[in-house]
Amino acid sequence: MAQFRKTGGSWGIVISMIVGLLIFSFVTSNNPGTFGITVLSGLFQGMLLFLVASGLSIVFGLMDVLNFAQGGFFMIGAYVAFDVHHPGGLIDLTNTIPNTDIRFIVAVIAAVIVGGLIGAALERGLLRPLYARPIFQLVLTFGVSLVMIEAVRFIWNTTPYSWTVLFGVREGYFTLLGQQFSTYRLFVIAIGIVLIVSIALLLQRTRIGIIIRAGVEDSAMVEALGINVRAVFTLVFTFGCAIAAFGGAIAAPFLGASIGMGSNFLLAAIAVVVLGGMGSYVGTAAGSVLVGLAIAVVATFSSEYLNQPVWSSMTPMLLLILVLLLRPSGLFGERR
Repeated sequence: MAQFRKTGGSWGIVISMIVGLLIFSFVTSNNPGTFGITVLSGLFQGMLLFLVASGLSIVFGLMDVLNFAQGGFFMIGAYVAFDVHHPGGLIDLTNTIPNTDIRFIVAVIAAVIVGGLIGAALERGLLRPLYARPIFQLVLTFGVSLVMIEAVRFIWNTTPYSWTVLFGVREGYFTLLGQQFSTYRLFVIAIGIVLIVSIALLLQRTRIGIIIRAGVEDSAMVEALGINVRAVFTLVFTFGCAIAAFGGAIAAPFLGASIGMGSNFLLAAIAVVVLGGMGSYVGTAAGSVLVGLAIAVVATFSSEYLNQPVWSSMTPMLLLILVLLLRPSGLFGERR
């Protein structure tokens, strides 16, 4: 009950802001179809943001490490998935797996594995000696993100890739409020919702989740029980990086793969994590939906009335400033 009272005000602010955005969008839209496009686009962007921000939030909340390379893992996931799914890549599976649906699943799994392996190597080889030096962590992970960009340039060059080989859910369309929408948007939204619930259950209701949280609170006690806390932290960091790579693989069929996508999503993801409350998983989930809807609403309004599309890219930071003025520790954050 105390926890409910503690977060009740935060949920009230989140719901009020979302309802306000929806009312504003409905009033300023030219027709119901435009409103439907805006809402669906907002949820779609919110789920993509969550796929980047969730790993960022989990790693910071459990390890106090702000991983500036998280956007790089999102980018790597997109390129690996594209490469595996399309002909002529480093790993050409078009003849081995002619079914595009199965090949897409394999492409996503490959992206997750590559992202997880790079994340594990980064934590064990570079990050582990710097746990007591947070500034060095920021510099290191930022440098790793630059290395990732250069590696992608070397392997896949600088030309953006558009996803051209379609598969089942990417080919489908449905009609809502007189407008046609890609079924893939609904697929991404559903994936995001499933991931939100699954990670929450993993952290709160499973033995590994209890070990992770206990290791953060009192690592000496957990080690006394015979549990390797360093291995647990490696697992957490690997998991966070793998989620980001998974997000890139899921986003690629709709957004394609480009060098700039990592940095673009990283800035918005950092805004989501700070807005929701540093280290708060619930805040990250709520903040992702809120920021995604805000970006879509502002993008629609500015394109129709202001002819200034730059406002949509500024929306996450403007919303972050507004929330921090009301709650300096974020919507669901605590003073650290």
